[in-house]
Order: sequence, then structure tokens, then C-alpha cells
Amino acid sequence: MTDRPPEPPVGLDDPHYAAFAWARFREIMAWMILAAAICVAAVIATMAYVQGPLHLVTMLAIIGGVGGSVMLAGLLMGLAFLSSGSGHDENVTRID
Repeated sequence: MTDRPPEPPVGLDDPHYAAFAWARFREIMAWMILAAAICVAAVIATMAYVQGPLHLVTMLAIIGGVGGSVMLAGLLMGLAFLSSGSGHDENVTRID
């Protein structure tokens, strides 16, 4: 049995890289909040133009539906980028 030095942490196991990766993820999410707000505003303005004044329930439904969909898409894609960029996808095939 040979004594090997421990492998340096890789990906999100490295605290410095993890801080960088999560900061990048939060930046992506901040941009997605802006994109969701723009989409919600565009849909509300368009529907108000086409249908006239909107009820509060209608606006809340638009915020939940359109804003929630854009945020969910951004969240899932951001996590996919985080996983791929941090090496977690390659770690799945590594066996100890």
C-alpha cells in the first residue's frame, strides 16, 4: 500500500472556486429577475392595451405565470451551467 498525498479539492469542493461559481450563479439569477420583470411588464401592457383595464387577480396571475416561468427556466439553466462548469458532471463517472 502506497501513501499518496491527498488530491486537492476540485470543483465546488474548493472553497475559493465555490465562492466564484455561486457568485456567478447569483449574477445569472439577477439578470433573470430583470428579464422576468421586463416580460411581465410587456405582457401586462399588451393585455391592458388589448382588453382594457385589468383586474388585480389578472395581474397577479400574469406575474405568477409569466414571471414564474421565466424565473424557473433561468434557475434550471443556471444550475445546469453551475454543474457543468464546476466539474460535477465529470465527478459522476469518477469512482473512488
